[in-house]
Amino acid sequence: MTALGDPVAFPALGTTAVVVLAEVDGDSGAACQAVEAEVGEVDAACSRFRDDSELAKLNAAGGAAIAASPVLLDALEVAVRAARLTEGLVDPTAGSVLRVLGYDRDFAEVPATGPALQIRVGPVPGWQAISIDRAAGTARLPAGVSLDLGATAKAWCADRAAASAASAAACGVLVSLGGDVAVAGPPPAGGWRVRVTDHHGAGDDAPGQTVSITVGGLATSGITARRWRRGGQELHHIIDPATGQSAAGPWRTVSVAAGTCADANTASTAAIILGERAPAWLEAHRLAARLVGADGEIVRTGGWPEDLA
Repeated sequence: MTALGDPVAFPALGTTAVVVLAEVDGDSGAACQAVEAEVGEVDAACSRFRDDSELAKLNAAGGAAIAASPVLLDALEVAVRAARLTEGLVDPTAGSVLRVLGYDRDFAEVPATGPALQIRVGPVPGWQAISIDRAAGTARLPAGVSLDLGATAKAWCADRAAASAASAAACGVLVSLGGDVAVAGPPPAGGWRVRVTDHHGAGDDAPGQTVSITVGGLATSGITARRWRRGGQELHHIIDPATGQSAAGPWRTVSVAAGTCADANTASTAAIILGERAPAWLEAHRLAARLVGADGEIVRTGGWPEDLA
C-alpha cells in the first residue's frame, strides 16, 4: 500500500492492523487511537477465544438470553444479514464445527498437525436460530448452538475503524485488519493502491496484483493461510454449512471489492464455498472479483481489472 502518510502497523484481533493516511500532515496518532478503540470494542464483544467476551457468554448460555451491548447486537445483525444475502452460505452458527475440527483457539496456537479426528459432523444449525431483541437489549441462541463471527466481524470492524480514524485524523484513511481493507474520507490522488496476494503479510514481490480503490472495501478469503492437518486430512477455517466440513472447491483465494469491507468479505467467503458456481454468482451480483485457482489460474468478474498501469 502506498499513500502520502507512512503506514503504521500494530497487532490486532490475532492479526495485524495497518493504518495509512491520505495526507502526510494528518493526525496519525489520533487515527491509530481510533482504530485501537474500535478493535478493542469489537474484540471484547465478538471474540470466540476470550472467555470474558460477550460472544463466549452467549455461546455458553445454554439457551438463555443474555444482556448484549450495542456492539454485539450490531455484529450479530451484520452476521445475520450476510447469511440472509448469501442464502445461508455464510452462516455464523459454525462455531461448534470449527471447535471440533481443531480451530478452538487463536490460530497461532492451533497445532499444525495432529491425530485423526474421531468425529461426525453434519449441517450447521442455521442462522435462523439466532434471536436478537433490540428493545430488550438481549441475544439468545438455542442450547448447543455456538457462533463464530469470523466471516464478518473483522471486516465490519475495519469499516468501523476506517470511519472513526478518518474523523479523528480529519483526512482520508485506509485501515487493513489482516488484509480486510476499508477506506473512508477523501482518497489520495489515483486512489488507494492495494496489493492483492494469497496472504496479506506477503511482500510486494509475492504473486498477486496491485489495484486501486477509492471507496468502500476490499477483502480476500482463502484456504491457504489458516490450514491444519489431522490424521493426514487437510482442514481449513472456511466451513460449508451444508456439510459442516471445510469447504472443498477449486479456489485457493477470492478477492472482492464492494461498498463495504463487510460486504466484500461476505462475498469472498461465499465464493470459496460455492466453488465452480462462484464466477456466475459474483457476476449476477455485479461484484468485481479476482478468483485464483489451486493451479494459479485467475478468473475475473464484474470488471475487475486485468492489471493496473
